[in-house]
Amino acid sequence: MTAAPADLRIDDLTVRFGGVLAVDSVSLRAQAGAITGLIGPNGAGKTTIFNACTGVVSVAAGSVRLGEHDLGRLSTSSRAARGLGRTFQRMELCDSMTVAQNVALGPEAFLAARRPWSQFACSREQRRNLEARTGDALGRCNIEALARHRVSDLSTGQRRLVELARAMATPFRFLLLDEPSSGLDVLETERFGDIILDFVADTGTGILLVEHDMALVTRVCRFIYVLDFGEMIFQGPVDEVLKSAVVQAAYLGSDDVQPPAARSDTAQGNERAGVGTRA
Repeated sequence: MTAAPADLRIDDLTVRFGGVLAVDSVSLRAQAGAITGLIGPNGAGKTTIFNACTGVVSVAAGSVRLGEHDLGRLSTSSRAARGLGRTFQRMELCDSMTVAQNVALGPEAFLAARRPWSQFACSREQRRNLEARTGDALGRCNIEALARHRVSDLSTGQRRLVELARAMATPFRFLLLDEPSSGLDVLETERFGDIILDFVADTGTGILLVEHDMALVTRVCRFIYVLDFGEMIFQGPVDEVLKSAVVQAAYLGSDDVQPPAARSDTAQGNERAGVGTRA
């Protein structure tokens, strides 16, 4: 049930919401076996790119490839079945179920998407595989002791680890992590970084990380892409990104460097009126 890790390749991706250009011809490469950062101010278009990659929103132009597969015409479930997984800013867990049950949902849903009949007749081998994946993911995230606890009883930090464990238990070839440290304290964030670094080193799985905690980003990422107003404004190794005046302007609002102009009359008008046009 496990496929080889794969690179994620986005070429000239464009997303429009009516007259607003949310993502403007963005291209990036995220390698298997590495954690790649995608950063930018709130509303820069980062989550929109994730939604476009997973088929949640339609694209106006461009392509998304996972390894040998062009994902453009595939449904959301088919993209997941090809091996593209993600987490969300807002955690998507089943509060009435236990930690182990939540984690097991990942590989079970993956198997069901590829072989629907498995939900009616799961073989012993498949069941052993699911149990092994669940146990391994619980161990990676150091939450074995919580396996029988209901998710509703957990702290925010523990819930984040359950969501991560579910993604790790699923045989994805590549993972999109959307602000996974949100709500975590410093120690929890450091622990989270250790877990994803070890996971990538052990499995070769690639991660594209959207994250506002720059201490985490600079610690775990090899290469960073910077987005603002839906446009790629900088890319490079961590040290180059941190020194960039363009990046500092995007985050700190410096008057020395201006952000990219909006790409539609509607977007420009909204900005002048103080209406949020970022996605």
